[in-house]
Formats: sequence, structure tokens, C-alpha cells
Amino acid sequence: MSKKVIIVGGVAGGASAAARLRRLDEEAHIIMFERDEYISFANCGLPYYIGNTITDRSKLIVQTPEAMTQRFNLDIRTKSEVIAIHPERKTVTVRSAEKGSYEESYDALILSPGAAPIRPALPGIDHPQIHTVRNIPDTDRIKKQVISPETKTAVVVGGGYIGVEMAENLKEAGLEVTMVQSADQLLGTFDREMSNIMAQEMEQQGVELLFKDTVESFKDTNGKVTLTLRSGRVLTSDLVILAVGVKPDTGFLKDSGIALGNRGHIQVNTALETNIPNIYAVGDAVEIHEDGAVTAIPLAGPANKQGRIAADRVAGLKTTYKGGHGTSIIKVFQLTGAQTGLTEKKLKELGTDYHTVYVHPNAHAAYYPGTTPMTIKLLFDPQGVILGAQAVGRIGVDKRIDDIATVLHFGGTVTDLTELDLAYAPPFSSAKDPVNMLGYVAENVVTGRMDVFTPEELSDRESSRSLLVDVRSVIEHQNGHIPGSLHIPVDELRERMHELDPNKEIWVYCQVGLRGYTASRILQQHGYRVRNLTGGYKTYKMSTFKPAKKIDPSTPAPAASNFIDAAHPNGTKQASENNISADIHLDACGLSCPGPLIEAKRAMDGLNPGQVLQITATDPGFYEDVKSFARMSNHDALQVERLPDGQIKALLKKKEAEVNSRDKDDVSPAPNTVPSVTKTPEGTTMVVFSGELDKAIASFIIANGAAASGKKVTMFFTFWGLNVLRKSEPVQVKKDFLGKMFGLMMPRGSRKLPLSRMNMMGAGSKMIRGVMKKNNISSVEDLMETAKEQGIELVACQMSMDVMGIQKEELIDGVKIGGVGYYLGQADQSGINLFI
Repeated sequence: MSKKVIIVGGVAGGASAAARLRRLDEEAHIIMFERDEYISFANCGLPYYIGNTITDRSKLIVQTPEAMTQRFNLDIRTKSEVIAIHPERKTVTVRSAEKGSYEESYDALILSPGAAPIRPALPGIDHPQIHTVRNIPDTDRIKKQVISPETKTAVVVGGGYIGVEMAENLKEAGLEVTMVQSADQLLGTFDREMSNIMAQEMEQQGVELLFKDTVESFKDTNGKVTLTLRSGRVLTSDLVILAVGVKPDTGFLKDSGIALGNRGHIQVNTALETNIPNIYAVGDAVEIHEDGAVTAIPLAGPANKQGRIAADRVAGLKTTYKGGHGTSIIKVFQLTGAQTGLTEKKLKELGTDYHTVYVHPNAHAAYYPGTTPMTIKLLFDPQGVILGAQAVGRIGVDKRIDDIATVLHFGGTVTDLTELDLAYAPPFSSAKDPVNMLGYVAENVVTGRMDVFTPEELSDRESSRSLLVDVRSVIEHQNGHIPGSLHIPVDELRERMHELDPNKEIWVYCQVGLRGYTASRILQQHGYRVRNLTGGYKTYKMSTFKPAKKIDPSTPAPAASNFIDAAHPNGTKQASENNISADIHLDACGLSCPGPLIEAKRAMDGLNPGQVLQITATDPGFYEDVKSFARMSNHDALQVERLPDGQIKALLKKKEAEVNSRDKDDVSPAPNTVPSVTKTPEGTTMVVFSGELDKAIASFIIANGAAASGKKVTMFFTFWGLNVLRKSEPVQVKKDFLGKMFGLMMPRGSRKLPLSRMNMMGAGSKMIRGVMKKNNISSVEDLMETAKEQGIELVACQMSMDVMGIQKEELIDGVKIGGVGYYLGQADQSGINLFI
């Protein structure tokens, strides 16, 4: 007698199980129940059909019921939903659009119900313009609205894989897109600094990002959707996509006796068996074992493998599912992000000891046209066993992550990465492949030849015990550096070693880590204790990204300027219309930072005043670097443009020769040119010397007002002003006698500050706080929190801290440590400087 097998659900897991089982057993009676009319479709391709990358809808249909029935002799019943399972009598209850409700018996049962999008119970959630993306009918409804001429705007709620793909494709379809994300990053399967690269790409492509915010309600406004956010911001949109996550679609198993996990996933063993004999489960609805932990991976690859293995078990084969590492990949406009294994967040959660390294190699040989850099992060244990990896770049990311995922699957080490024999030719790779390079860097850490630090550790660095040294070139340092760092180019290090304190640990950094490693080896062999910033300044900049605030349309436009930013929606059009011609063309493609900047400087030095240089580069950081370079060197950045192939094109005009003052009246602007405008620095800086409550309040009111008007604000706290930044609770730190005495005599934190007048032994401070509260005026503590939320820099003077015996640990969170040089650098970019 033939075996009767019921499969609940099609698509990846169910359809794979059905096809595999028929190939193994020609006699089995295989019934597939699918609640919708489509049994096998490309659900991962749905966003790309909405964005018109896939133009032919029929290509989304992988298999039709008719074709699959004919090929595999299956009993496929669409529009038939299994609503209950009865293991005691080995039947399922089916609700069919054609037959009504009935029971069907089975000998073996494979469950592949998938996962359903989460729809939070919020007011207005049932608005017809709020959509989720799960199947083809969902896609048809969204597509119909997207192509409507009335649809101009979209809000995507959720920044996971589906949310990011939908945001990109809605933008590609011509809509203005805003993304609301509850976390402080996109794509939670990546660590924040890696996801920041992709977030920056989305922002530069015109998607507005709202991090650390959530939707509290929806309501109808003349057919549009109005969203009220927790932050108080209100958005109105023609279309809303909900992509806040998925949940296993296992409600029908509630009374079946099948064991479910905490979140409703079906619990299975390595044979994909449930706790009930002859019932198997696969796909997005199951819990699996990954890297020693129980988790769920809603990805197509694992679902297809599991479907095949479940069919094997039903047919009597002893195949087992050995788990996975969650290897995944995503396209984000012109970038690719991929990851495998554990993230740094997960390793911290598990309490696992690990090391981290970053590299920023080119995808292929630098001299072959079209290369672009990528960033790879590797996580490994102290013995070098690989734990996880992430990579982001334009090209070549997929094969690098696949290489590492393969080594990870077999329990390999960083040394295995160095020994991989990978294909090489200039169009495809380098003689030292990026994966090999990653292994070399990690091996140096494992063997003790290099001690590294990460950007995250900078906040814990004690300047009394360590010295931060920038070993890059002068132009790189001037173009941006980590605050508080001493600048000694690596080629001058041997001659200037006397400037370093041998009693302090030396923390070095360069642009991507290579020169830092060279510097660390030099210093180590001269007896210094050295750590190198892994991935260099480029990794530091990745870690500091924050989404830009949307510019209020009512804000007055800036003064006239020749500069064209082609990241602006109209930038490319404007650039072509201006048709700026260049005197010199420079190709810096394939060069990593600082190569393009150095080449730009050399070229500009050779130009005559008024001549124009066109430079193209592929280093992603060049887009911002060249603007800083032009500003710093007083050249005109006429245009900075991202080209479709990933290149960055900049047009720089050398500054005109100074005009003699007695001849100025004879000079008139040439026709059809924009007159030069003397730019007033837009920043605001203030030195807070006072530690008195009323002056602290005034300082933060002014600072918040300046920040709200769009100015970059830096507050430099020195001497008594440091008391404003002290924590209110005691902090255990080691101090000498004078430091302890100062600590006892000075007010600890903002709540202990006296008034400058009428303090009356503290009664005056309490009175003014009471008056402020009664009149609904923010306290100084609230003003400080607002300042941090607005991005105001709070900088504590290192010299004053040393004099007054204050340690970094005693200051509130979010305070930078800097010296007078840092303050002067900020003041130089400011139009307003205050001393309080």
C-alpha cells in the first residue's frame, strides 16, 4: 500500500519537499494544501517587481499547480487552508473554498506554514493604504497603488531586510520615501558600524531615515495615512509598508500537542521531526540550532534544504539537518551587504571571548578599471577559530562572504583563510585576495604580533595612561582626525619617537590599518606598548554615522554658490545642464584613501588660478573627503557627483589670485557667473568657565537655540564649568590627596550647583528650580539631555581635568575629552564664540 503524505504549505520548503519525495517514491500519494492560489513563487523577488527591476510578473511564478501536478503527479489543492491537526487519529481539518470544511487522513505530515508579517495592534492599523509584503496578492495591491499618478510618498515602518528592500524599490519607482526604525541601526543581523555604511547609502540616495523612533498611531487624512511617532513627529503619506518583522504562522497548531517555542516556532530535532511521530516541520516556522544556540532563520536557502531533508526522512533515508550560520546577503541601491555566523552583539550577549579585525581592500586589482573598495569585518576566538563575518561593498562581496562561510561551516581558523587557494586574474581579484588579507591581519592578532583596539574602545581610553597618535599624512590629518590625537606621520616616527611617553600605552591609527600596523611594529621593537586601530580612521568614521535631520522647506536658502551636490535629487540634471568643462582630467579610480586626496592636491598645485580639475575616484569616502579638502584648501568645489557605475566625479576650481586693494573698484564680475560670496562660518562655540546654576542654564538655552537653528554647536567646559558635567553619584576612581580634596569641595553634578547671586546656602538654587518647574521651563538637566539629542558637542578640557583631579569616569555619558587645540579648531569654523 502506498504511503499517504500531506504537505501543509508550498513555496520554498513545501514545494521542495514535494518534488524531492516524488523523486524518491513514485508510489506515494502526496497531497499539498496551499491556502492561496500560488504554490511556488519567488517571494524574495517581490520588492523588485514593485520597483520595476523585474518587469514581467509571470517570472515571479516558479511553478504553477498544473505544471507541478503534471511533472510530479501530485494532488495539489489550492485555496485550501489546514486549520487544525489531530495527531491522535492522524488527520487534518481543511477549510476549502471549493469543498467547504472536511478532514483528510495521513501517514506522514510535513508542515511548512511559513511566517506571517507582524501587524501591531495600533490605532488605525486597518487603513487600506497600509500594506505588508508576503505573497503575490499583496504585491499586486502595492504595485497598483505605486503606479498610480496620485501616489507620491511612502513610509516604510521597519528597517530589516524586507523594509530596506521595499524602501529602495519604492524610491526606484519614483516615490519620496521615509523609513521609521525603532533601533539605532538598520539590518539587525549586522553590527551597527557595518550597517551604517548601508544606511549612509540609503540616505545619499534620498531615503529619509528616522532611527530610534516608533509609530504610535495611524489615522486617515483625506485618503492618505497620517502617522504619529513616539518622538512627536507627524508624517502624512500616500502609502505605508509595514515591515516590523515576522511571526511563525502556527496558530492552527495551538491544540495539536506539537511542541512550540517561546515565540510560537515549531520545535524540531536534527531529523526535522517534531515531538509527535511522523510529523515533520520545515522553513520559516521552525526553530533550528545555529552556532550552538536555538534560533529561527526565515531565509529561502535553509527552507529549501530542510524541505529536501524532511522528504528524505519520510522516504526512509537517514539525512540530518546540521544547522546553519544564517548566511545572508542584501542589495542596498549600489551596495551589497552580506554576513555569516555570529555578530559582535550576539557574542557579547553570549559572554563569548572574541577578537575583531577590519580590512578595506579593493574588490580586484587596483590597476584594472572598475575596482571599488569593500569593508570586511571578522570575528574569531583567541585561538583563531572563526565565529562570524560581515562585508559591505559594491562588487565582490558575495564571493568573499561565501568563502568565509565555507571555512566557518567546517570549523576553520583564520590561518585557513590565509591558506585558501582562490582564483586570481586582475578583473576578478588581487594576487592577495581580500579573504587572504583578512586572514593575515587576524593571524597577526592571534599570534600576538599586533594588539588592536576598536572605535568603541576609544570612549574608555584613559589619556593619563595612553597616547593617541595619528600616523597618516598631513593632508589626511587636516581633512579630519580623531579628537585628542597627536599627529606623527609614520615616515617621521623614528625621528620623532622622543615625543612619545614610554610610560604610556601608544594607540596608533592610520586610514585603513596598514600604516598603523607598520607603526606598531616599529614602536614595539623600541620597547613601547602599542595598540593599532583595526580598520583605521575609515572604521572610526563608519561607527560615528548618524542620519541627517530633514531640512525644513521653510528654512531660507543659503547664499549663492557654484557648488552642485549631485546627491540632491536634482543634482545630476543640474550638473549636466551646467556643462562645466575641465582643464585637467585626473583618474584616481582604484586608489584607496588617502590616494585620491594626495593626487588631487598634486594636481591642484600644478594648476593656474581659475583652472578646473576633474577628478574621478572609486573610494566611497572621497565623496565627503573632497568637499572637506576644497574647503580646507580654499578651492571651489564646483560639483561633486556620484556616477551610476559607482565612481565619484568632482570638479575643483583653483582659487583666483588675490586682487590688489587699489584695483578692486576696477574689477567687475564676468557675465553669467555667480558672484563670489564670503561665507560666514556657521558654527557656534562657547567656553563654559562658570560652575554656577544660572549661568549653566543660560549656556544650554543658548546652545539649544543655536542647534535648533541648524548650527553646529560645541560647548567647551573648563575649570569650574566641569562641575556641570560631573555625575551626581560618587564614582570609585583612584586619586591623589589634592584630587580628593578638590572632589570634596566642588559640587558634584548639576543638581548641586550654586547660584551666582542670592545663593543663600543652596536655598536660592532650590527656589529658582521651583519657579522654573512652576512655569514649565526645562531644568538644566532636561536642557542637557536635549543638547545631547540635538548633537551638541560637550567637550571637557583635559588640562582642567588634570589640574582639578577629575577623572573621565566621573563625567556624564556623551562627553568628549579634548584640549585647547580641539576647541580652537571648532572655533575657527564658528561665527559665534561665547565665554560664560
